[in-house]
Amino acid sequence: MAAEAELASGGDVVVVRLPSISEEDPLHRDKKRILERANLSCLFQVPISSSTADACRLLDKMIHAARVAHMDELELYFAGDDDYGPFSARNELESLNLLLKIMNTLLVTASDGAKGVLQVLEDEIVVRLRSVGLTDNNQMAVQEQNQDTEDSLLKWGEDQGVKSKLQIAFFQGAGRGMVASENIGVGHIALEIPESLIISEELLCQSDMFLALKDLNSITTETMLLLWSMRERHNPSSNFKMFFETLPSNFNTGLNFGIGALAALEGTLLFDELMQARQHLHQQYDELFPMLCTKFPEIFTQDIYTWDNFLWACELWYSNSMMVVLSSGKLTTCLIPVAGLLNHSVYPHILNYGRVDQATKSLKFPLSRPCKAGQQCFLSYGKHSGSHLITFYGFLPREDNPYDVVPLDLDMSVDEEDGTAQSVSSSVTAHMVRGTWLSRSGGPPTYGLPQRLMSHLRTVLNCGHNESIPKADIKENDRMVLETLITIFSPMLEGLGEPDDYNRESASWDLKLALAYKDLKRRIISSIVTSCTSGLALLDS
Repeated sequence: MAAEAELASGGDVVVVRLPSISEEDPLHRDKKRILERANLSCLFQVPISSSTADACRLLDKMIHAARVAHMDELELYFAGDDDYGPFSARNELESLNLLLKIMNTLLVTASDGAKGVLQVLEDEIVVRLRSVGLTDNNQMAVQEQNQDTEDSLLKWGEDQGVKSKLQIAFFQGAGRGMVASENIGVGHIALEIPESLIISEELLCQSDMFLALKDLNSITTETMLLLWSMRERHNPSSNFKMFFETLPSNFNTGLNFGIGALAALEGTLLFDELMQARQHLHQQYDELFPMLCTKFPEIFTQDIYTWDNFLWACELWYSNSMMVVLSSGKLTTCLIPVAGLLNHSVYPHILNYGRVDQATKSLKFPLSRPCKAGQQCFLSYGKHSGSHLITFYGFLPREDNPYDVVPLDLDMSVDEEDGTAQSVSSSVTAHMVRGTWLSRSGGPPTYGLPQRLMSHLRTVLNCGHNESIPKADIKENDRMVLETLITIFSPMLEGLGEPDDYNRESASWDLKLALAYKDLKRRIISSIVTSCTSGLALLDS
């Protein structure tokens, strides 16, 4: 990050520089075009005599520029020409935290005259960071439960050097999570885990299992770690005995769905994903066993390396692992005791946590937005759809998830031949939709639908928009596009059927998740059909 303060015009202006968009960014061209269209740059001049209102107006422009710089492919796809965000909680937190760091840096070296306006900007950024996630009304209810086992885990962690401002709690419908034991501000460390407590391939390399398997090219390091975990779970002298003892006996992810839940999902994309994932795991297990038990009987005992234990270990690594850059500089998949208790949210408090601090040899979890004492502290598991989260983690987010999209199998060559896509260029390789309640524009020319999708269909139907087309023809062209979309999505909605008439209170955990997923898909596709129908009514009015 490059930020510097300058005094110009006799010292009455502070120059704030945001990092320029890297040419190595695959979305560089799109982001530059958006900034140019909005008449924005990465350089802002802030008069030190600015009123609070004027300073905040300049801050709005800085935030717009930062949002564009932090946009990902999906956010670019769904952003309209005049849409400057916020695009997602992740994007907003990244943008505001960048600006907060810049202001902090500038305040250190700025003159007394410049500090006033910089402090106004910093205070306003903190206010906006506090507002992220406040619209989420689906807070999890704390559940009274015996926590002796979990308290033992925290005590063990503290004895091993863990530093924490968090406590373990149980939440209805979500199991374990962590709450702040005190008010924690932006940039403050909520949790710090010594590198010696991280389960990674560096630990694996010290074991007899690694020596036995290292020359078998068919077995990856990730698979070795999974096999190591199966044995370590049953090792009474393990250094991680407390960690393994406090793990659940069942992770309840989509990989463990029963016949009833799978039957409820039949015909959905999630059903296909689950069946493919289960088939892959069964194939992987069959390739390993009984071969390893025969070849290395002293290491791979048949009582431990069963299918059920293998599936448990797979679920452990899928649902609890994190990608971390160790002090050696190597990026690797790890298990991190205590940190694995943090739940995911679309509005996370902890966003960036993937590198061991070289000075302290510890992994730190700083906050990207404040967390009050007693409030659940959330981690981001990544930019995942609901189907992915069900398959590998066993839950659906309670909040609107911007990554819940429905991919569309459309001919992309039309976009390439036409070359007139208005929203995103060749960066995006597919068309998609998501719930139109996430759109900020319900009328023409997009009717709450992705602008790039509308442009694509207008090209396919040879009914594009431009200034030379009469308004009557534009209306007729929009009618063709909306009617085409209805023919695509109405069968999808019918295929999902009516909401299932189950007593969900008494339903099994997996059936509840399956039905919740179908409800979500029904809601998304219904919103598309409703938006198209409303658009047609608008054209008739």
